[in-house]
Amino acid sequence: MSAMRLIRKFALGLLAAATAGALVGASAAGAATVQRLPLRSPSFDGTVWSVAFRGDNVYVGGSFSKAVVAGKTYPRTRLAAFNARTGALLDWAPAADNTVRGLATHGNSVYAVGDFSKVSGVKRDSLAELDATTGAVNAFSHEVGGSATTIGIGGGRLYLGGRFSTVDGTKRTNLAAFNLATGALDPRWAPTTDNRVEALAVTAGRVYLAGSFHKTNNVSNSLRLTAVDPVTGTLDKGFLPRPSAVVLAVAVDAAGNVYAGMGGQGGRAVAYTPTGRVRWTRVFDGDVQAITALGGVTYIGGHFDRACTTAKNGARGACTDGSVSRIKLAAAGQDGRLLDWAPQANGIAGVRTLATNEPLGVIVAGGEFTTMGGVTQKRLAVFG
Repeated sequence: MSAMRLIRKFALGLLAAATAGALVGASAAGAATVQRLPLRSPSFDGTVWSVAFRGDNVYVGGSFSKAVVAGKTYPRTRLAAFNARTGALLDWAPAADNTVRGLATHGNSVYAVGDFSKVSGVKRDSLAELDATTGAVNAFSHEVGGSATTIGIGGGRLYLGGRFSTVDGTKRTNLAAFNLATGALDPRWAPTTDNRVEALAVTAGRVYLAGSFHKTNNVSNSLRLTAVDPVTGTLDKGFLPRPSAVVLAVAVDAAGNVYAGMGGQGGRAVAYTPTGRVRWTRVFDGDVQAITALGGVTYIGGHFDRACTTAKNGARGACTDGSVSRIKLAAAGQDGRLLDWAPQANGIAGVRTLATNEPLGVIVAGGEFTTMGGVTQKRLAVFG
């Protein structure tokens, strides 16, 4: 082979490597991820569906019956709490009689939503308020005519989403709100969707709705990811991105950018501007079920095993133009480039929920995994 051909071949190799680096594994400017190895935290013997921060403490909800610390088990019936700084399991231990699917905190209260009918022996239909210190069941009580799966808090209100038709006998179609000061059902906020609401994200000016619906407030083509006014429930037509598949998770960063986790053919993590314009898309070979943002990095969780190097995938979500291993967790920079962060969880269903704490600089992942980076870490992991 001539010297010129050798030089040309070497140059082409460098170009190919640089192109691949631009697509995956590159560290975008200013994007510092949390560590890949999890910090100390409890494990659980069943699925973790939701986590919520209150200061240094993390509240955990799911379908578990025990927490595990250093090989020793502690009864925790679908609700638990631990300290994010130390990893220590807290004494907080109310008991729900069925799965807890969503959590939110406000003041000295932890709000839980799910499939339960009693908490600590007290009748509570799908929705309960718990004392954040003692775990006692507070007076807040409502009847939900259907299934409630997600909650959010903001502007003095607790927002509820799911697949239901009434609250306390009053018509509410998959969405409702409650006054946090009085506990009463908000008589004014009553937007509707024509199918399930999977996730909510609450900001000062909008409540973002995510799910499998095709209409919001009976408006055609207002589907799967929309925003409504937090006071009136009016559809905000300044945000209508119209994603092509079910939206399973939604988050908003401090700049107002919106992040969606989607199912469909494989799965997608999509970043939108506040006006609904697509900023970037990352494609995976399985559903994206959880998404959050911290320090300019978007963290992505789901039941995928590989991240595609382009936006194309085929049958059963398989990447068609190349891929890299990202088992259940991944991270993207502000420009959407895939970062090197890859804790590599295991299992099929994988990661169900992600939550962040900006002051602590940590994220918490919950789901159905049992290892992280080959090390036993069951159903909950903390990264900082």
